[in-house]
Amino acid sequence: MNIVFMGTPDFAVPSLNHLIDAGHTVTAVFTQPDKPKNRGMKLLPTPVKVVASAHEIPVYQPATLKTDEAFDILLELHPDLIVVAAYGKLLPKRILELPALGCINVHSSLLPRYRGAAPINWAILNGDEETGVTIMHMAEGLDTGDIISQRATPIDPNETVEQLHDRLAEIGAGLLVETVNALQNGTASRFTQDDSLSCYAPMLSRELSPIDFRHSARQIHNQVRGLIPWPATTAEICGETFKIFSVEETGMHSDEAPGTVLGADKKGINIVCGDGQVLRIVELQAAGKKRMRAVDYLRGHPLF
Repeated sequence: MNIVFMGTPDFAVPSLNHLIDAGHTVTAVFTQPDKPKNRGMKLLPTPVKVVASAHEIPVYQPATLKTDEAFDILLELHPDLIVVAAYGKLLPKRILELPALGCINVHSSLLPRYRGAAPINWAILNGDEETGVTIMHMAEGLDTGDIISQRATPIDPNETVEQLHDRLAEIGAGLLVETVNALQNGTASRFTQDDSLSCYAPMLSRELSPIDFRHSARQIHNQVRGLIPWPATTAEICGETFKIFSVEETGMHSDEAPGTVLGADKKGINIVCGDGQVLRIVELQAAGKKRMRAVDYLRGHPLF
């Protein structure tokens, strides 16, 4: 079976690797154009491009798939199936209809829940206990296509977005290979989504960053672990503004007002939350400083 793979960031890498390792023929890879990064603004290849190049798979990087040029390339490649994993670009209708087996997408949620750009973040921000991966047929709507397969996984109460991201990438890669095999054998399932159960996972913004200590300790804990590494949470402590990267629930209780700094110890800075629970700030970053443990920051910058 002739497969064209479309993907860009780290999340898509395990899916491409698993397809190759399973012996499927990946004829070409489409990924986003190289972008300048770091101080030298040197053009760096996408993670998917690095893998494709290592396997000597032809790489295409069109700025858009809406042009005749991009469509003509795909026509010439004549794919039986297009696999998409975090590509970051919309596929026009004529491309969706091009492969005999259609276009399928690896989506990091249990659809129809969390359609959209940031499903992993919002699952954590909302305090969900479970998430997963869905392989679906792609349609013109946003993540509305028929579902082929799903795999669920529990979310650890202390798991960060980065940790869950990596787990879901591997889970999705394994499920993708099973799904592609089923499509090839004609044994794949297909069922429509229940739109009444859908919810949206919009892109993140800095408006989500400020911590409101009137919220419960658990809500703030979810906010911190759900916004790593960007945009990250922010908090004002004793007149200074910090980015907060790690907190933990202490199990302690206080009758002081929310936002009160009770003090600091060898583990971090203790602050009262809206439910009376005390939250400990473990890792932070002051303006102009590096990300570090709170206790290390306090050695040279005592808070009063």
